[in-house]
Amino acid sequence: MSNPSGLPEIKQDRVLTSEDWNHKWENRNIGFHEENIHPLLAEFLKEMINGRTHLNIFFPFCGKAVDMKWLADLGHNIVGVDVSEIALKEFFEEHSIAYVEEEVTGIPEAKLFKSTSGNICLYCCNIYLLSDSVIGKFDGIWDRGALVAVNPRERERYVNVLLSLMNEDVRYLLVTVDYDPKLHAGPPFYVPKSEVEALFGSLCNFKQLKKVEVFTDKQKLWGLDFFFEDIYLLTRKSHS
Repeated sequence: MSNPSGLPEIKQDRVLTSEDWNHKWENRNIGFHEENIHPLLAEFLKEMINGRTHLNIFFPFCGKAVDMKWLADLGHNIVGVDVSEIALKEFFEEHSIAYVEEEVTGIPEAKLFKSTSGNICLYCCNIYLLSDSVIGKFDGIWDRGALVAVNPRERERYVNVLLSLMNEDVRYLLVTVDYDPKLHAGPPFYVPKSEVEALFGSLCNFKQLKKVEVFTDKQKLWGLDFFFEDIYLLTRKSHS
């Protein structure tokens, strides 16, 4: 099998299941969760908003990201998906947001946790079960820990789901991580710029907005000696 990303095959073969992610939440092994609004989102939100109001914004692999509350308070409609019911319920509980639980038509194994105000809808299911007929299309996407958490062999499948959910004027902020993949198996998985281009380049324009070093003792314990976050803005290419 070809390996267009250039990742060592052992990294490509690493697989985390939905059960693995649920166990992380059950065991509070959630170092990937950020307690504060992500600084790159705060810095580049204007690139996503682009002068628009009341956007539909999608959070893949949302966990209990505090960014969802922030953007909802700014007047946007938030839709997230995660396999962890614990994470989704904790989001509402920790922010004292009243919510209801509903079944999802057409996806028997899915649950919807929806704020009573209606502007935050969080789906508990595998992202690959969702479609625009269920959750609609989006004007903005915030992907901080999703693509880098997807099993490398499932990246094209993941990207195809996102492409199917994009409005024509979507503005998608994507954060990837850069480190020496020979030293750490992930997640988060190493996603170089060439991989972003390979995955999205045929249908999306993309530009790198910033590269920032975020190396901490946590990454040092992984055996790494550098760790960067890269943020990209992706937009749909014109069909004209």
